[in-house]
Amino acid sequence: LSICSRTVEPLEYYRRFLKENCRPDGRELGEFRTTTVNIGKCLCSITTADGSALVKLGNTTVICGVKAELAAPAADSANKGYIVPNVELPSLCAERFRSGPPGEEAQAASQFIADVIENSQMIVKEDLCIASGKLAWVLYCDIICLDYDGNLLDASVFALLAALKNVQLPSVTINEETGLSEVNLKQKNPLNIRKHPVATSFAVFDDTLLIVDPTAEEEDLATGTVTIVTDEEGRLCSVHKPGGSPLTGAKLQDCITRAITRHKEVKKLIDKVIKSITPK
Repeated sequence: LSICSRTVEPLEYYRRFLKENCRPDGRELGEFRTTTVNIGKCLCSITTADGSALVKLGNTTVICGVKAELAAPAADSANKGYIVPNVELPSLCAERFRSGPPGEEAQAASQFIADVIENSQMIVKEDLCIASGKLAWVLYCDIICLDYDGNLLDASVFALLAALKNVQLPSVTINEETGLSEVNLKQKNPLNIRKHPVATSFAVFDDTLLIVDPTAEEEDLATGTVTIVTDEEGRLCSVHKPGGSPLTGAKLQDCITRAITRHKEVKKLIDKVIKSITPK
């Protein structure tokens, strides 16, 4: 297969591989790229964060830093804290992105992450409340793509989960006499992570063929994409399908089954890394 046909007719070039049930990068249709995660202070670039993680999915590289701050709860949710996710796609991560305010793709990714947090109940906002109506934690979750080669959503959800599992919040009390908050930095507690959502994305080729963990090139050539988010109980937290080819019920069920298997792999990877950085 000449490189010329890849440039002139990329779709035909891909189809010739897909007929053989493989992809130009050597992967099978259902095969994920090599996935790695680094958690915590090994990331010298964001030492100011209260929790951090770096995830690589093939060439796609995403970093997540979580910063915790104290604030007054909203009047209509006196017993809840806040989680504020933000996905950034800086111009340095790929030629397709421009400097300036967040583009459509970054905004859609931020909204997707907010929906995953809400639907999966990975963190219950009541757990972030310190004193009802007076004081709560705000978790600012900044997810920055350092290198973009497709499948941003899987990498972002993974980085978010890993970073949140790394967060240790100081103990905070309110002094009854003065009404002021007192922070004890010596006594820190991990976040209460109730669910572990994992995203699994597929590209749809020619309306029928599903390939897992698409690269940027595969996303551009696909007739649609779908992202399935499941938790450790195999519960479906979210199905994200931004337009494109419709999927039959059977195809969707196939995606969900594969997503449940992928969840086990990702969870095992996070647990292994956390165990390796936990002081004995």
